Amino acid sequence: MRSSVWLRSVAFVLVQVVATPVYSVVALLTFPFSPLTRYRIISSWSRLMVWSVERLCGIRYRVIGAENIPDEPFIVLSKHESAWETLALQVVLPPQVWVVKRELLWIPFFGWGLAMLSPIAIDRKDGRRALRQTLEQGRARLASGFNIVVFPEGTRSAPGVGGTYQAGGAWLALQTGAPIVPVAHNAGDHWPRNSFLKYPGVVTISIGRAVRPSDEKAPELARRIGEWIENETRRIRSS
Repeated sequence: MRSSVWLRSVAFVLVQVVATPVYSVVALLTFPFSPLTRYRIISSWSRLMVWSVERLCGIRYRVIGAENIPDEPFIVLSKHESAWETLALQVVLPPQVWVVKRELLWIPFFGWGLAMLSPIAIDRKDGRRALRQTLEQGRARLASGFNIVVFPEGTRSAPGVGGTYQAGGAWLALQTGAPIVPVAHNAGDHWPRNSFLKYPGVVTISIGRAVRPSDEKAPELARRIGEWIENETRRIRSS
């Protein structure tokens, strides 16, 4: 069994190694197009990766709560356990941009493609400037028809270990009036953080009901959303 997992994981990495440089060139060539057109072209790389990891490594997925996806632009606050959800959310949800560390844009090939997806790339060391940039660019992205994906834990957590939910995404929702869509999943069970090996199984993505910003403070709103995500993640694992 373990040797099979190794071989399948190697095969998937080979697909990544071959496909990523090609898609990075394609991404650069999309520069003259509108942001939404660029997104639709470049995000096909993520679709290929999700398809490949399913075919090669046996990681399938199911979605519950798809009816909760709003018709208007929204802000996603998602559980972060794996690299898998950064790919799969592009398949499951409408066009989106991410709030990311600006250092990711410096990664050869991958970073070049990411830059063409209009991310909100921030310098986490400069908190005040990062908040201002997030608000300015966030408003612009929402007005352009994009949704915004935020991983409020900041970094990937191990399965069963809840991270600290930062208030930035909740604050952005309060400032812009955009609804929050919470997302829970168990991707870390099959594609663990920082792991080369991918284990077969079904990832469940649970999309919660949209939360309309009210007069709550951002930390309170973030805590409430985080409680739902953690409780739903535990429910997924126990079912």
